Amino acid sequence: MEFRPRNYKREKESHALSRTRADDHPLCTPATSRPQVAGDHYIEGFFDPLRGPNPGVEDAFQNLTDKEWTSGESGSERRDEDKRDWSSFKRLLMQRFPISKMISISSISDGIMKSNKVDEISSTSSRLEELDDPQKFAKEGNTSITCQEYVFRLNDLKEKIAQAWRSEDRVTALKLAIKVARLLMDTSVRQFYPTLFVLATDVMDMLGDMVWERIKQKAEFTVDGSKLYSLAENFDAIGVSEDAKETCNNWFCKVGSITELLPRIYLELAILPCWRFLLIQPADCLDRLVKMMRGLADPLSSAYCRLYMVHRARKLLSRDTAYLITCINDMNILLMDAISLKRDVSKTNEEKKRLLISLIEPTIEYIVHYIFEDTPKEQLANALVDLGLGGKGNNNMVSCVSIVAHCYIKELPADMVRSKSKEIINLIECCNDCSLDKCLNYRLLGFRLSETASPQDMVDVVDHVIQVSLLWGKLDEYLKVMDAFLDLVLQNQMDNHILNILEGIVMQARDKAFTEEELESLQSILMKLVSHFEDLEDLFALNHYLEILDMMYGRPQSIVNMHILDRAIRKGLWQDPHSIQLLFGISKSLMDETDQTSMIDCDYQQPARLISRFVSMVDYGSDMERHMAFLVECRGAFGSINELKEALVHSSNSLAIQGLKNSNKQFSFIMSCIAYSEVTIPSISSPMKQSNLYIETAEVALLGGLVSHAEGLTESAVSCLQSLVVNGSPVIADVEGSLSSFQKLCSLLVMVPANTGPSLNYAPKSLFVFTDSQSKMIPRTTTRLFSAIILLSAALSQETLPYHADNFGIPGNDQLFYGDSSYSQELVSISNLAAQKLVDAIQREPSSVARGIMALEACNCIASSFRQMSPETSNICFKLLETAKLCLGAHDKYVKSTTKFLETCSLASSDVAQ
Repeated sequence: MEFRPRNYKREKESHALSRTRADDHPLCTPATSRPQVAGDHYIEGFFDPLRGPNPGVEDAFQNLTDKEWTSGESGSERRDEDKRDWSSFKRLLMQRFPISKMISISSISDGIMKSNKVDEISSTSSRLEELDDPQKFAKEGNTSITCQEYVFRLNDLKEKIAQAWRSEDRVTALKLAIKVARLLMDTSVRQFYPTLFVLATDVMDMLGDMVWERIKQKAEFTVDGSKLYSLAENFDAIGVSEDAKETCNNWFCKVGSITELLPRIYLELAILPCWRFLLIQPADCLDRLVKMMRGLADPLSSAYCRLYMVHRARKLLSRDTAYLITCINDMNILLMDAISLKRDVSKTNEEKKRLLISLIEPTIEYIVHYIFEDTPKEQLANALVDLGLGGKGNNNMVSCVSIVAHCYIKELPADMVRSKSKEIINLIECCNDCSLDKCLNYRLLGFRLSETASPQDMVDVVDHVIQVSLLWGKLDEYLKVMDAFLDLVLQNQMDNHILNILEGIVMQARDKAFTEEELESLQSILMKLVSHFEDLEDLFALNHYLEILDMMYGRPQSIVNMHILDRAIRKGLWQDPHSIQLLFGISKSLMDETDQTSMIDCDYQQPARLISRFVSMVDYGSDMERHMAFLVECRGAFGSINELKEALVHSSNSLAIQGLKNSNKQFSFIMSCIAYSEVTIPSISSPMKQSNLYIETAEVALLGGLVSHAEGLTESAVSCLQSLVVNGSPVIADVEGSLSSFQKLCSLLVMVPANTGPSLNYAPKSLFVFTDSQSKMIPRTTTRLFSAIILLSAALSQETLPYHADNFGIPGNDQLFYGDSSYSQELVSISNLAAQKLVDAIQREPSSVARGIMALEACNCIASSFRQMSPETSNICFKLLETAKLCLGAHDKYVKSTTKFLETCSLASSDVAQ
């Protein structure tokens, strides 16, 4: 076999596509089809489809019906929405107050439950536990019961009510419903009360719906079942039949005869919608019910009773909120008495108060929500006055419990919070009870004020809040409030207030270790500032910012540091030495914290990536010595980050190239960069990355005229490739990577002079031995490796190489060895062996399609490298082509193009021979 002579320059010109200047841009449209308007969408006939208008969308909007544009809620839609809201509220209520396995109930509830004759299903384990520890369970008047048992008994009562109703035993159904309502009198286990309320009101709702349907049926049908008419959705009592009214009135009389107040109220609330059959204005009865509830002394049962009234009153389809305001004011008075400081202030009692407040809070929030939701804007001002938020000055302020004020702030419309901000602050200041910390109301106010970008001046509000928060003298509370108001400060560009906030933090935090809650608030504050400032240098210039960051520790500090680095790498190159040192210190702090904590891989990778990206973006400009010193410092500080060491090598090689471009080439500096890379690469754990970096550094060394360094680096690259697959075939990703590195190395060896090593053509021989030793490698990878060796040998044998290392007059192998018979014979010998191995590997491929494609690739490689006149070359190419035809078919396009290429090569070889 003999190599085919190549003229790479002529081949490049012959294969180059002919180029002609285009008259128009390919995205331009003809001037006649689209107007040329100088603007965003049309510029000199150019139409950008991503910025132009979409006529289809405009037509779609124009075709919308009025109903789709201005759709309102019908009564049925509102009822469905109320039902969904109530179901969601009950679910959240039970999740917020989970119950233990065993609960202790009073004798009232126990008596009601036992009357259902289901005691035999009680839990055996709980009874044994009661016998083992009688002091725990034998409390006077109380009985222990499992939660599952309680729910089972209550569901049994519910089923009995439904069964009695189906059998038209209305009296029994009402009696059982009264028993269920009496359960709500039991507040002995307060933590269980929300769950009890949900279960019991489900029964009340069921009874109320059944009574409603019965009366509605009497209104729409005669006694004999004839249809009179269908009641409209918004019907009133005028058109209701006398029979239906009589039945309805009978039910209210039965309920009114119940002795106990709480069951009587609950049963009337259950059938409350039925007042629509009797009264033209059914909502008028709500004032009476509100006054009745003032007779409920227990704050817990009273609050939940009012909650149920709001739920049932929604079915009256009335938007009157006067009764709601009265409810809230009554609950406010009741809570004031319950948490009065005149009572026992022991620790146990304080815990009971806080539990009571937490249980009542959802009821207040639910009622306040519907006050502000149902009240039209023109009436909202009057409602706020009634609630104590609409007066002018402290004289008109209504006393309020902190938790109630919290619900006001939470549920008020955002624009109303802005306009009433000073009144809300006065309200908060008037709240001096233990129901909720004052700082939490200020914190909520800060978040609500930042929800809208109203032009209203907020300077006085922020000044007042900062002063008040500082007077508390508690860092945790100050940080919570400032965290909330910082959004408002940044939103309104109050730069002086930013400095005041930071100064307040430093003033209270010096010589103090932060708690976890304080660190969490500090983290939020510092991250908001990072997100606000577009230029990090302006952030670093803020007084006390870096000082506060340095005070932090642990994961919160690491999160802030990562946030800063993330912003830093988005900016671009960093050239200011002072800013670089600050970011280096932040990176060092982040890395130290990461090393000290046992972090999982995903947590470790993000800091490593951010630090690596920052180091890559440092640029000292013409001061390359200082940049090199920075890289050395980074290697010492972040030596455990593989990704960073890879970035350091890239930066070092880039500095070497930059040095080569200078007019006075700094060869000592370039050698220092190459030496830095040579020392750093072995510490990288991945052989694949090592190989690629060795190749890259060898290219830089060759460009700088450091031939001996280039040879050593290429030998190291070969060693890395050998370590990749020395034990057989690696995973697919590594196979593709190793193949890519192998091919890059072959491309580099074309211009590395001498290739002597221990012997002539040492590198091609080493590559062949390496490839031949991988017996477990898949055939497709083997064929590509041998093809690369053949192409490398063919290129080295040419009179003129395809490319050279032109700098510094480095001679190529074509100048050193062309015409040397021993040099050429060794290349031919290596290629012959590689060609035979190539054919053998193709035959081992199990897939016929893959085998055919591999045969064509090998055929093209051999035909490009050797003369076609030699019998050995012709036989190999003919054998490979026949293999491809058997696997792919003679009419395959790839087979046809390869056949045509072989014919062209044969003609070219004949011309050269003649």
